[in-house]
Amino acid sequence: MVLKGIGASKGISMAPVLLLREEEIDISENIVEDIASELNRFHSALEKSKEQLEKIKVLAQQKMGKDKAEIFQAHLLVLSDPKLVNSVENGIKSEKKNAEVILDRTIKSFVQIFESMDNEYMKERAADIKDVGGRLLKNLLGIEMVNISQLDEEVIIVAHDLAPSDTAQMDKEKVLGFVTDIGGRTSHTAIMARSLEIPAVVGLGTVTETISNSDYVIINGETGEVLVNPTEDVKNQYKEEQRKYLEYRAKLMELKDKNTATKDGKHVELGANIGTPNDLKGVLNNGAEGIGLYRTEFLYMDRTSLPTEEEQFEAYKTVLEGMEGKPVVIRTLDIGGDKEIPYLNLPKEMNPFLGYRALRICLDKTDIFKTQLRALLRASVYGNLKIMYPMVSGITEVRQANAIMDEVRKDLEAEGIVYSKDFEVGIMIEIPTAALTSDILAKEVDFFSIGTNDLIQYSTAVDRMNQNIAHLYTPYHPGVLRMIKMVIENGHKEGIWTGMCGEAAGELPLIPLLLGLGLDEFSMSATSILPARELISTLTKEKAQEIVEKAMSLATAEEVEEYLRSVIA
Repeated sequence: MVLKGIGASKGISMAPVLLLREEEIDISENIVEDIASELNRFHSALEKSKEQLEKIKVLAQQKMGKDKAEIFQAHLLVLSDPKLVNSVENGIKSEKKNAEVILDRTIKSFVQIFESMDNEYMKERAADIKDVGGRLLKNLLGIEMVNISQLDEEVIIVAHDLAPSDTAQMDKEKVLGFVTDIGGRTSHTAIMARSLEIPAVVGLGTVTETISNSDYVIINGETGEVLVNPTEDVKNQYKEEQRKYLEYRAKLMELKDKNTATKDGKHVELGANIGTPNDLKGVLNNGAEGIGLYRTEFLYMDRTSLPTEEEQFEAYKTVLEGMEGKPVVIRTLDIGGDKEIPYLNLPKEMNPFLGYRALRICLDKTDIFKTQLRALLRASVYGNLKIMYPMVSGITEVRQANAIMDEVRKDLEAEGIVYSKDFEVGIMIEIPTAALTSDILAKEVDFFSIGTNDLIQYSTAVDRMNQNIAHLYTPYHPGVLRMIKMVIENGHKEGIWTGMCGEAAGELPLIPLLLGLGLDEFSMSATSILPARELISTLTKEKAQEIVEKAMSLATAEEVEEYLRSVIA
């Protein structure tokens, strides 16, 4: 059987399945005579759950950073909540029933109360209580939980989705791949898989109902194929494909410390996209010449309160120091749309991608924005910082953001806090009006970075998460390409550099075209850097311009894609 999903992280893996699926727990009701003993059972389970969560928290700090570990502190607080503990204790004492019956009823009652609240942040806490309550209940019943930090054999994890606690515990030596029911190329699971350099296929719909623990699968993280219980011949065929892929990757490593240049010497910069300081290792291992996009929203997500100025400063400083003077483009807070932060209690909207998000929130909630800018400026002395505003639709927003930046500078100077005066300030071009007024915008910023994920979505009027119209979402649309060409030309006319940090920058067939259009910097997932460097080294400026001339004369996205794929075949 062959299943087809979305290839989220390249590579081929094969192994037995480890299915992570929540099963119903069967609870029997008993009358207890020895109340003290029953209370001891409950408290033993409570302590065991706390110990487990403390270990997960430490692992999360080591593998994913302090900010990601914050969520487990919230889970620990649930276990120490007197309302929860007292409610179970009192139920055992008054009703003389076994602890699991009382606990199960208490957890369900708490979850129901939180789920019925209007406040989105409080609703989100219901999920925490459900998770923690499930752990506590299993410990009380002596049910063994799958410990993916201590696996005995290599596996491919199949799950509905992967929670932060799953990825935090994961043993990369044993987990060879992910397969999930939900998710797209920009989902948390996909980003984590690419960060860990583990092949992954996401968005398979109901794979957790199709596959069982007794199955063996092969996954191809490039094509999105999942082969279930393949024959020995097919296994051997994929082993050969895997061998060739690993050989190809090893060969690419020879380019790790090379300059990125065409055959005739034109240099372009290849940067990496990151979400947390923990991604630095992959960036350096893959020979990135900078960081073209540091998505700071991950500092704000999966936690219960805003990150402090000090927490942010430490994260930015770590990345800037780690890159040792190479350029680091840090994007200011970009939340809203599909990136929710429950504790901010932002209003639900009819069209969230067209709504209150990113720079629009920062210009409204200036206290949040100023805290981030202070942390960024303080960190600027530790490296080559470039600050980027997302979701700019016109010049007014740039001027407003710069005015707030000026206030922050003055505050720091008044407080005698040192910052570098050499940092650059640029914008993401991801809204059609920004592209169409890029000649005006270029006069007031230091650089452009084209965010193709949103630019394609907004310019083609295609919701990139809508599977019914997914075929219409394409970077090869002639209208999108003309907009990109305009932005690069307008940037160059004003003497500023123009990069690209959307998924299209790492799309191999597009690279010759973007090179011919004069793109100065390409930023992509770390694992895409070496294939891109190899391809660029085979091109010349003249050849890239020929490709532009031909591609820009074609009428449809299909024609453009077919032509560009033939160029690199």
